[in-house]
Amino acid sequence: MTESFEFLHPQFLLLLLLLPVLAIWKGRWGRPVALRMPSTDDAIRVGARPRSKIGGFLAFIGLLAFALLIAALARPRLGRGSSDIEASGIDIVLVLDVSGSMEALDFKLEGKQVNRLEVVKDVVGKFIGERPNDKLGMVAFAGRPYLVSPLTLDHEFLSKRLDSMQMGQVEDGTAIGSAIASSVDHLRNSDAKSRIVILLTDGVNNAGAVNPLTAAEAAKTLGIKIYTIGAGTRGEAPVPVRDGFGRTHLQTMKVDIDEEMLRSVASATGGQSYRATDTDSLKEIYASINQLEKSTRKLKKYQQYDELYLWFLVPGLGILLLELVLRQTRFRRLP
Repeated sequence: MTESFEFLHPQFLLLLLLLPVLAIWKGRWGRPVALRMPSTDDAIRVGARPRSKIGGFLAFIGLLAFALLIAALARPRLGRGSSDIEASGIDIVLVLDVSGSMEALDFKLEGKQVNRLEVVKDVVGKFIGERPNDKLGMVAFAGRPYLVSPLTLDHEFLSKRLDSMQMGQVEDGTAIGSAIASSVDHLRNSDAKSRIVILLTDGVNNAGAVNPLTAAEAAKTLGIKIYTIGAGTRGEAPVPVRDGFGRTHLQTMKVDIDEEMLRSVASATGGQSYRATDTDSLKEIYASINQLEKSTRKLKKYQQYDELYLWFLVPGLGILLLELVLRQTRFRRLP
């Protein structure tokens, strides 16, 4: 295990440059001595020492207190449990449709008929496990997009966020363009060699204020590649519908996916477009994307930090209090 000392807010250390200015302003040895002398000879001798050593001592501990307080403000901390990890040069944002149509029961998982979202969560979860060196983020969308997880190498956290994702968390609809724009924005400041969006949807863009092709052009300008996946059987699919009494019935509905738009979005950014009609084809699609070219870079990851600011804050406050007490008691300046 290695350790690394750092300041979380090092910019505050620039305040230390003010201390020499304060020292000059206060004078090299403190305040002038102001005592009433019984004779002019005594006054002359005292005048030969324009500053008192006691005043200099008080000025010194005062400046030391401020230096310690500034160091505390910069948040010193010790990193423990660091490790060198290999990270790919690829940052990926997974964009997942969680609109009401994802309740359609046209996919199977372990031989059981389940809704599309459950299958997507299972397949995407395995995809995350197979990309341990990628920084991954996640955006979900229905009538509007929302951030599930920022780009991170903490895939355990990402998997937990994926498991907790469900339909009905935002208003219904399919805002594909807004979802693309949101994912592109999260990749905007990434310094990765390759930046990729993997978008999965089962519908047609019918919400949001951004046109999908306009969002794709923005991604192209930033060098972000988009892979699109249309999920759902061809033709019709059974969808659970609740009646006025709260009872659930299966109703057959037409599967409507704008494949042409998805192909155009992918093509505009140099990506590829896929269609998943069942669980196996969805797995194959993510396996295909998993073969993307990778380049590695070493990163330093710290799992725990010990905060050290109290080691500076407490002595700083103690010295400052001592300086104030001495000025008002033993070393009080006489008028």
